[in-house]
Amino acid sequence: MERKPITAKGYKRLQEELSQLIKEERPKIINDIATARAHGDLKENAEYHAAKEKQGFIEGRIQHLNAIIANSEVVDVTKTGSDDVRFGATVTYEDLDSGEQASWKIVGEEETDVENREISIKSPIAQSLLGKEEGDEVVLRVPKGSIEVEIISVEYK
Repeated sequence: MERKPITAKGYKRLQEELSQLIKEERPKIINDIATARAHGDLKENAEYHAAKEKQGFIEGRIQHLNAIIANSEVVDVTKTGSDDVRFGATVTYEDLDSGEQASWKIVGEEETDVENREISIKSPIAQSLLGKEEGDEVVLRVPKGSIEVEIISVEYK
């Protein structure tokens, strides 16, 4: 299986979630199941069925996180030292029509966080920006169509 790039911050975040699920959520749900089981008839025990469903979700998430972590390659973006857009770059660009500026950090697929302006390296915007440099004009596919932008800065922090 191909190892997928991930930032150190994203890797740490996944490890913390895995640890929290194993150390806190798993024991809590086991206790919840035992408590619900003590209430008697399991066929009509909604509390028991809800706890079992949550247990299935938690165990599935633990397996998923273990697989991601095992197949990830941590990339130190501060040592990239490149002028062009690559994995880990924070790219600021200006829409040539509206003059609006936007910044996005290009991260691994599993650490995408749109609220924090982090997009997957596989996203259409990231794919359009890869390999470009400061001053280049690029056409980006966005949800509302296409926009033409100029890259203002490329940073690795």
